[in-house]
This record gives sequence, C-alpha cells and structure tokens, in this order.
Amino acid sequence: MQTGTVHIVDDDAALRTALVRLCASAGLKATGHTDASDLLANPDVARPACILLDIRLTHDDGLDVQARFQASGTTIPIIFLTGYGTIPMTVRAMRGGAVEFLTKPADDDDILAAIDRALALDAAAFAAKAARDALALRLASLTGRERDVFGLAIGGLMNKQIAAELGVSEITAKVHKRRVMEKMEARSLADLVRMAGELGIDAPRQR
Repeated sequence: MQTGTVHIVDDDAALRTALVRLCASAGLKATGHTDASDLLANPDVARPACILLDIRLTHDDGLDVQARFQASGTTIPIIFLTGYGTIPMTVRAMRGGAVEFLTKPADDDDILAAIDRALALDAAAFAAKAARDALALRLASLTGRERDVFGLAIGGLMNKQIAAELGVSEITAKVHKRRVMEKMEARSLADLVRMAGELGIDAPRQR
C-alpha cells in the first residue's frame, strides 16, 4: 500500500467516519470534509494525496468540484464514490481524469485498491514535477553566453563550430561548454539533449 493522505469529501457523517477508519486500518492518514470548500481554497496539501469524492453533495456537485480543481491547476487524483452513478456521469468523470468511479456500497478492497493507484500516480507526478523544477533552476543558473552554448551543443555542434558561431576561441567555447555540463549536472551530451527535451528547448537553427 502506498503512503499518503486521503481527503474524504462526503456529507454523510457516518460514511465519512467509516471511510476514515478504513484508511487508518490500511496505515493511511485520512481527513474528512463535509464539502470541498477547504480543499478548493487551500489545494496545496501534503503530497502524495488523493481525494475520495462523493458525486452528490448537499450544496455541490462532485463533477463541478472536479472541474474547479482542474481550472485551478490542482492535480490531486480524484476517486468518485457515489450511490447515484450513471453512464454519462462515469464518462464525464473519467474524461476529467478521475482514477476510478465507484458505486456505493463499494467493497473495501476495491476502495483501497483505487486509493493505492491514486496515491501511486500522485507520488510519481509529484516526483516528476520536482525533477522538472530542479532542472529549471539549473537552467536559470546559466549565464547568457552559457545558454547560447547550451543551445548550440544540443544542436550537435562541436567545440570548433560553437566557437565559430559565437566568435570566440575554441578554448573559450570548450570552457563554456564544460561549465554548462557542470551546472546542468549532465553526464554526457545525450544527457544534456534529454534535459533540453524535458525543458521544451529546441536547438537553434544554424545560419
């Protein structure tokens, strides 16, 4: 079972308590919510996390809540749990990125399996975002000239060609390239090209 926090949004107090206990029995931290207002107002929760969301809340619609999470840029995985599911609801929920659409009364093992998948997805996505953010910080540490060298290097130019493009000596081009490799923590040119791809950087067109 993955570790993480499960946010249970259901206005049925008895069911909400039962789901919190179910999560606790599996070693998970769980927080109950009568509605999604707190999560929508403060989506920056500890990760990994997922949301177990009732589709019919007293003052809201679960599918609309999902849409508002998406509009705010929140990427916490959502599992729907409802006693009023229809095929159109299921289709809309899954198209909106829901991990699972469970119908009450759902089997405990099915609920925990869905939670496990959702937490695994969130952990992977959060780790990937952290890696991209770290990569962006390394890129930001490059000087303007080093950024030029970065672009020419991923375009496949040799040191001599980079020097000619920039109007500097080959030794100077080599020094800049070495600094780029060090700052980006790239082990090879192929590694640098991969990083450029992850950052959405294309090699400049040669004159």
